[in-house]
Amino acid sequence: MAGFERLLSLWVGLAMLGGIALGATTPGLFALIAGAEIASINLVVAVLIWAMVYPMMLGVDPAALGGIARQPRGLLITLAVNWLIKPFSMALLAVLFFEHLFAPWIAPEDAAQYVAGLILLGAAPCTAMVFVWSQLARGDATYTLVQVSVNDLIMVVAFAPIVALLLGVTEIAVPWETLVLATLLYVALPLGAGLLTRRLLRGPERIARVQARVKPVSAMGLIATVAILFGLQGEVILDRPLIIALIAVPILIQSYGIFAIAYAAAYALKVPHRIAAPCALIGTSNFFELAVAVAISLFGLHSGAALATVVGVLVEVPVMLSLVAFANRTRQQFATV
Repeated sequence: MAGFERLLSLWVGLAMLGGIALGATTPGLFALIAGAEIASINLVVAVLIWAMVYPMMLGVDPAALGGIARQPRGLLITLAVNWLIKPFSMALLAVLFFEHLFAPWIAPEDAAQYVAGLILLGAAPCTAMVFVWSQLARGDATYTLVQVSVNDLIMVVAFAPIVALLLGVTEIAVPWETLVLATLLYVALPLGAGLLTRRLLRGPERIARVQARVKPVSAMGLIATVAILFGLQGEVILDRPLIIALIAVPILIQSYGIFAIAYAAAYALKVPHRIAAPCALIGTSNFFELAVAVAISLFGLHSGAALATVVGVLVEVPVMLSLVAFANRTRQQFATV
């Protein structure tokens, strides 16, 4: 398994290509998968993400929750980056590229749609996949859970006002079903399963052995998820490669820039790496189900805004894997307490 994980980027790349190929050759299969959806959340993908999240939830120690208050800096960095920097920097980059730098190649009405989609991405911090990235970076499972939970609570009250401000749309219909269902599927259920497993196993040695056994399921779930996501969007990728590439440019700059800000802040504040890595990765990743759902409700299924949020989904996995690799290579530079 160690050798398999070292080549994870290769397997993910092959999954992307395989997903596109399967989407083109077996459209009926992917139409069936796409139809298994409730409140803009694909149930097949949800099961796979659950499989990815569960191994990390086994590492959540309720007894350690009291210690979070002694390490507030990681949480403060996460909240500052997610809510004071990320939405506004994404809006700035979107306007810069699509209303100025890319203006000669894109119609103004299309540019406005892409800007809207990127703003929705920037205002929706990750809920589910961050557990996977944290696990790959050997982050503190308990602290990551707290970071995600606090983020979700803030998102309930802050998402709509921020989007309304940046889009200039006074009424944002937040898809509460998507928010609630995603929190239930990606946080509550796997957390409950993890805590129940810990209680049944009774002992850190047994827990560690079970974690080691189920860890391969997380990597396999990631690869299967990537194949499905790229299979579902394969037609768009093949039909509009130039537009996909243009939309990806500000997303890439935003992703690496946000990570750099959060990671550098954690280093400067002497945050331990097991907390620093997840706090930087949370700010970089996106809650794409929420962004896609709002884009469709505001602008329509086939809008440029919806397309921009989909590109965010496609870009996220390779970007996050590269950042996880960087975080692992720089582990020794951080505090170890």
